[in-house]
Amino acid sequence: MAKIGLISLGCPKNVVDAEEILGEAEKAGHEIVTDPACAEVLIVNTCGFIQSAKEESIDQVLSAVQQKTNGVCRSVIVTGCLAQRYGEDLAKELPDVDAIIGLGKASEIGDVLARTLAGDRVVEIGQPGAWWTENRNRVLSTAPWTAYLRVADGCDNRCTYCAIPLIRGDFHSRAELSILDEAQALADTGVKELNLVAQDVTRYGLDLGGELRLARLLDKLADINGPEWIRLLYCYPTRISDDLIQAIATNEKVCNYIDVPLQHCSERVLRGMARQGSKQEYLDMFERIREKCPDAVLRTTFIVGFPGEADEDFEDLLDFVSRVKFDRLGVFKYSPEDGTPASHMKGRPARSIVNSRYSRLMALQQEISLKKNNCLVGTRLKVLVESVEGIKAVGRSYRDAPEIDGLVYIGIEKESVKPGDFVRAEITEARHYDLIGRII
Repeated sequence: MAKIGLISLGCPKNVVDAEEILGEAEKAGHEIVTDPACAEVLIVNTCGFIQSAKEESIDQVLSAVQQKTNGVCRSVIVTGCLAQRYGEDLAKELPDVDAIIGLGKASEIGDVLARTLAGDRVVEIGQPGAWWTENRNRVLSTAPWTAYLRVADGCDNRCTYCAIPLIRGDFHSRAELSILDEAQALADTGVKELNLVAQDVTRYGLDLGGELRLARLLDKLADINGPEWIRLLYCYPTRISDDLIQAIATNEKVCNYIDVPLQHCSERVLRGMARQGSKQEYLDMFERIREKCPDAVLRTTFIVGFPGEADEDFEDLLDFVSRVKFDRLGVFKYSPEDGTPASHMKGRPARSIVNSRYSRLMALQQEISLKKNNCLVGTRLKVLVESVEGIKAVGRSYRDAPEIDGLVYIGIEKESVKPGDFVRAEITEARHYDLIGRII
């Protein structure tokens, strides 16, 4: 048996993959270690979403190989999205990597570990598949009070810029009972926050019985004792139904937080992206959400520099952001991905123009965010404490998803709270993305 270390890159869906891989390794009798320098086997769970993520993944793989040369590491295993997409090429380019495992083969990690430790080289890519259909052991890599809960995998949206369907395959919903069983198991370990993830959580159930079932799933998850927050990540705008909005508005455990990656608002750009909906439909949707959930936090992402994005398209986007006033907003610079229709499109804006658009959009959002945070001064928020140092605590409110959003810094009485506690805080000061408060 060996000491196993894992480096995971990319999105929360990758985090779940990594945790299930660790669970399978532990089930096979191996020891999980958190310090890569102590690992006899290093598993690199890669991301292949955009070019910068690919480069980061390769850097981590090369670093792991270096540890095999100079440290205690005996085997390096590469898995994840990059392995699924470019596995055969990686096998040729990285001869010192001991195993390259596709997404559909991740359930066989126990066997792969045994083979590489015995001196074999393993290259098995296979087809992406729902290997998680049955509940598996998971070793949480997040803080013990929060967890990601996968409800589906794959994608049927076929946006022209996105390689996810080429990597993850078609959309597959998990069986409802499987999700509820895992949620209960997480609750039994002390998880207080469940963050629902998929490439498109709002599509949940459509492939099971021809109807959207996310609202019903939320109601059943809320009946589980233990978790106090249930959060939705990665919602598709045209599938945010009135039933779903109602479920969010009326269920105390479901955070009034909706992550809706729009990518753009210009209808010409949306057509080029093969995105559903229109600017007016988006505006109407946000109006319905805010009517039912006045304190709803709206998060989105946009892409700038998509092929054919003209000055007027970008100005339209700036005006849209000014009108909606998102609470949280991220921006990507368009990256052409192999095999996607958009990679062959002409009319990409110059890099200097893309950089300028990125900066202008982020500057606008920073201004909006500060104004919104200033409106919270004097209010009281429930905060999940994540760290404590002396008389200062750092946590998140319902407004903040793990890793990607702002933080709440709280003055406390010494040793009055500990990580994982919920506290009430009065907000005394606002920053562009974070809040300052005091415990009450």
